[in-house]
Amino acid sequence: MNALFICSRNQWRSPSAERIFAVGYGISTRSAGTSKHAKHTISAKDIAWADYIFVMEQKHKQNIKEKFPNQLQHKKVIVLDIPDDYPYMDEELIEILKQVMQPYLD
Repeated sequence: MNALFICSRNQWRSPSAERIFAVGYGISTRSAGTSKHAKHTISAKDIAWADYIFVMEQKHKQNIKEKFPNQLQHKKVIVLDIPDDYPYMDEELIEILKQVMQPYLD
């Protein structure tokens, strides 16, 4: 499974998720952001690569649906509902990510 994690600036939440699930879960991970100021802004190539796209908030899903309507036609986009309240690799963020991702890792 190729899992793409999306937040706004690709600074805290999505890179944390990318790192956490990169080893030991049997999946390939990438992360990106929706903002033009993101460390890595989401591209059509990212979407083509992904089997599943996990967004941190509903606004991220809406944003990528508007920017990439054709590329997302056959893609599963899952909203994790994780607010932008945590720094990179924060212990609480790690626990939340592991909990919300559990159904997709089995």
